[in-house]
Amino acid sequence: MKRILVVNVNWLGDVIFSSPVFAALRKQYPSARICCLTVPRVAEVAQHIPCVDDVMIYDEKGKDRFLLGKIRLVREIRAQKFDGVFLLHGSWTRALLVFLAGIPVRAGYNIKRRGWLLTHRMDVPQGMVHRSDHYLKVVESFCDLSTVPRTTNLRVSSEDVTAAQEQLAALGVKEHDFVVLMHVGGNWSLKRWPIENFAKLSDALTERENTKVVICGGVSEQVLKERILKETVRKPIIMVGHTNFSQLVGLMKSVHVAVSADSGPLHVATSVATPVVGLFGPTHPDVTGPRGGGRTSILRFHVGCNIKPCYHEQCQDNICMKAISVKDVVEKIEQVRN
Repeated sequence: MKRILVVNVNWLGDVIFSSPVFAALRKQYPSARICCLTVPRVAEVAQHIPCVDDVMIYDEKGKDRFLLGKIRLVREIRAQKFDGVFLLHGSWTRALLVFLAGIPVRAGYNIKRRGWLLTHRMDVPQGMVHRSDHYLKVVESFCDLSTVPRTTNLRVSSEDVTAAQEQLAALGVKEHDFVVLMHVGGNWSLKRWPIENFAKLSDALTERENTKVVICGGVSEQVLKERILKETVRKPIIMVGHTNFSQLVGLMKSVHVAVSADSGPLHVATSVATPVVGLFGPTHPDVTGPRGGGRTSILRFHVGCNIKPCYHEQCQDNICMKAISVKDVVEKIEQVRN
């Protein structure tokens, strides 16, 4: 194949989990042009994946929502003359779009009655399969996966690292400080560690000499930022809503350890080889745990109701996340420091 399209998924962490797919395709087809089709909110993430040459946007909630937009996209895809497409996304509509675009090789999971739109159909793996392995299975008939590292990776530029270091210095971080980044949010409230625990953790860490705590998050997490500021005695450095994705990558590369629940920033940190402490409860690290090159410490306790991932959205107690103590997290951080 000389021109390859990969139809990617919609969420930050999942797009990062797809990065070994591109490494596998590059190893198998070293001279191919590899394009990623994805939605606007994760387009910048895709641009940071090694081996991605181009990014094509499917604005499914905007200009491509209706028929004329989809016709435009089909024409755009057809004009690229792709030899093959690998559908990591399970969407029926996306399968139809690449079918109408006339791509001769179309590989993906045989779900949602879309098998007739594909030339190569895969059955969905059973049991607890890591999301990254789930995506790799789509290309396994075309690539020798035995020689491909399954670690997730993101490109990080020296310019972004320098900019992050300069920003941290302007906020009071000194050269010999030990910097702990905490991501306090998450796209699903039950995956979040209690905000009061993050506040206690911040105070416990900043008691130590030459230790700085940085709080990051998106614009939607401003409320959590305000609670952190209200509940901490020694105020951490707040960078909530102050970074785009490139800046976040540079920031993650510039700190000594990142602490986060099961969310995108956790996977950003480990994918630029920064040590991470992952806080897991209703989700399971065997399915969505960090896969990057950074040293990984996972905290997750069985509390009698979540031997397997529960994803129980109506849970009233969130006891699995509450079971993780501040002391537990401090101990993991100290292991990195030492």
